[in-house]
Parts: sequence; structure tokens; C-alpha cells
Amino acid sequence: MFANAGAASAQNVAPPVATPAPGQVLVTGTVPDEASKAAALARLREVYGAERVVDQIAVGQVVLPANWNNHVQKLISPNLKAVSRGQLKIDGTAISISGEVANEAQRQQIASDMASSLNSSYTVNNGLRVSASEQGLLDNALANRVVSFESGQATLTPEGKRILDEIAATMLKLKGRHVEIIGNTDNEGLRASNVSLSLARADSVKAYLGAKGVDDSLLTTSGQGPDRPVASNATAEGRAKNRRIEFRIAK
Repeated sequence: MFANAGAASAQNVAPPVATPAPGQVLVTGTVPDEASKAAALARLREVYGAERVVDQIAVGQVVLPANWNNHVQKLISPNLKAVSRGQLKIDGTAISISGEVANEAQRQQIASDMASSLNSSYTVNNGLRVSASEQGLLDNALANRVVSFESGQATLTPEGKRILDEIAATMLKLKGRHVEIIGNTDNEGLRASNVSLSLARADSVKAYLGAKGVDDSLLTTSGQGPDRPVASNATAEGRAKNRRIEFRIAK
């Protein structure tokens, strides 16, 4: 959750030093009047829950931009809850947000939503970063490569084995996590045959990873055949992308 979320500082006033407890939202900074303070706190409590908001906002001699309170209301939106270990700093018309989000699309969307809710006098500095999630570790290990097999078979090629060696090393770091291995094919041939082949390939991957020290009791397999394409089956390149193995952290 946020640390120093909503640090409302109109004139670079340093907030008091404090350390929030896990799950709390610490709000610091200086505003010119009690009405501004009450409005910010009410919005934060609406989004996060009253019991989680820790008030350390001071009232002092600062000057706020026009309609500043209205803009703060827009900035404190529910999508901020997608940010962990974060900080939102509102310094007059300069907005800075930092912390961790689940993916790149989320990182860009949150900053974009902020900017679109403000007028042109405001600037938004996007300091959000994508967290190194367990699923992200698997995705990075695969790195958009395709685990390859002999044509029409469930026999791994040497290149496919090299990729799985890297996947195995990553899985050994995922202590006790269950992983689903999903086989996929293109749409050439009979669907029933493709489903069977995709499952056989997933089972082959499971066996190889088990031989590399991965606990196979943590691995499950499924075969989706041609049902989940990621590219057009109208081209050879697209069909090659669809003939793939996916790895998903089990929920």
C-alpha cells in the first residue's frame, strides 16, 4: 500500500517524518485551510477506507493554484489501489507518482488517467515501475521465444531443450508455486488431433522439467489445441507463433 500517499505540498513544504504500518496510507504535507484538509481526507477515506488513512496533514501559510482541491479529488482515484509501495506527491501543479504496478499497460494507464483529469498547467511525472512478479519471472525466462518440437511430434528439439533449461532454473526459484503448462497449436489439420498433440507436448515439457529437478507434483498440464491463437493462422509466421507452450502461475 502507499507510504506518503497524497503528500499535498503547495510550496515544497517538507512533510513530517513518519513510518506507516503495513496496509496504511500515510498522508502528509501542508494545505492553507481546514476545508482543503477535510476534502482531501474524505476522498482518501472513500477510496481506501477510513481505518487505513493516517492523517498528518498540516494547515499553514501556503498558496494553492486555482481549483486545486477539485483536481486533488480527481487524482485520488480507485486505480491508485493498483500501486504498491507507492508515493503520490502533489506539489502545486507538479504531480509525481512512484511505486510498483503489475504490468507496463497499467503503468502507462494510471499516469495517462491522471494527466487527462487535469488542465494543461499541471505536469505528471510517472515514476511507476513494473514489479518483478513470479509470473513476470517466468515470462522473462521464456522471453517471447517458442519451445520447439519435431514437426507433428511431442519430441523436443535441441533448441527447445535449451529454452527449458532456463525455464527450469527460474522455476527452482519459485519455492512451492504451482505452475500450469499449456500446450497450443496452429489450426492446420483436425482440431481433435491438435488438442491431443498440444497436451502431449505439454506433458513432454513437464517430464523434461522434472528431469531437471523441478518438483513435477507442482506442475499441471493442459492442451488447448488451436483454440487460443496469438497470431493469424493465415501466415507461416503466425502459425509458428501459435505453436507454443505457455507457463502460468496457478491461482
